[in-house]
Amino acid sequence: MVAIYAVQDSGSRGRLYPEVESPVRSPWQRDRDRVLHSAGFRTLQYKTQVFINHEGDFFRTRLTHSLEVAQIARSIARSLDLNEDLTETVSLAHDLGHTPFGHAGEDALALAMKDWGGFDHNTQSLRLVTALEARYHAFDGLNLTWEALEGLAKHNGPVKRPTPYFVEYDAKHHLDLQSHASAEAQVAAMSDDIAYHGHDLDDGLRAGLLSFEDIEDLPLVGEALRRSRDMERLIGREASDQAQRVRHETIRVVINQLATDLTDQTRRNLEALNPQSADDIRHAGYPVVAFSPEMREANKAIRKFLYARMYRHWRVNRMARKAKIAVREIFDILSEDPGLLPDPLRGRAKAADDVQRRRLVADYIAGMTDRFAMEEHRRLTDLSVLG
Repeated sequence: MVAIYAVQDSGSRGRLYPEVESPVRSPWQRDRDRVLHSAGFRTLQYKTQVFINHEGDFFRTRLTHSLEVAQIARSIARSLDLNEDLTETVSLAHDLGHTPFGHAGEDALALAMKDWGGFDHNTQSLRLVTALEARYHAFDGLNLTWEALEGLAKHNGPVKRPTPYFVEYDAKHHLDLQSHASAEAQVAAMSDDIAYHGHDLDDGLRAGLLSFEDIEDLPLVGEALRRSRDMERLIGREASDQAQRVRHETIRVVINQLATDLTDQTRRNLEALNPQSADDIRHAGYPVVAFSPEMREANKAIRKFLYARMYRHWRVNRMARKAKIAVREIFDILSEDPGLLPDPLRGRAKAADDVQRRRLVADYIAGMTDRFAMEEHRRLTDLSVLG
């Protein structure tokens, strides 16, 4: 049984295209399964989180990030008596619209599309699940439930300045964009923060971009590191075996403390609000799922540290620069000469106007993996590579 303030299995606002629901799966389980089986989800395995795919087999990708978000979110949802399946669906789908090469690829595509309707990965996620996936006879997209789409559109809060596609879709399937999302979607959003702070610290240490000394004074992280080092010294393991265990234990403790604080503070917020329905959460006027003030400050400090010391590291900057050049060159070449697009996109581009053609090219690029984008760039620019 879920709490009264959770999204109820029997209370869905339905799908844009009505379907007979499954007798053995809830609507949210069906949504989750459609996301898992989508082409967009599979491409995440070769899309950058921080490190481009070929830089190492053990760094996180968009796929492993999404799986970690879903694991954290589902645990928190269970603790708060929320709808676990809906929480998992939003968590797994939240990054479907990401380009190859992470935020570098997104920045390049956003700049290229600035005068042609714009580009951002949140809007692209909605486009993917409502239009671009071509799997079913009766409709384009995945025809997810209203609650899953609402969570996807608003998992970072009310949409104050909707993009043209948000406006277009909202006109036929009203998502109440000006309100907050359900508690389930809010849990997914906060779990995204918890996951990437944990695994980006882990990957940064593994890659040598960060050292233990760099994180000693970070709120929350520094104390977890000290405890982990003390435990290893107490056990008396060989120094060569300590570093990996210290790293893993430090990150484990950080993730656990962030998740525990989020759960505890959210319980306090729920007690104060006393919501009697999921709509009470949506219309509270503030995020009900939240860290305590102290943990919020620690979380900000971790984010600020990662931006300064990892995301802007010279090695990351170099790869980001090359990625932006590759994405922009692919976009410019294919927009200027759509005859170079593969079938069946070439035929669609021939019949499109300038705006439609550029959107088609942007969709094509956004759906690429890191590896495919690098290969496509070579095919379009390197005479030694067959087209």
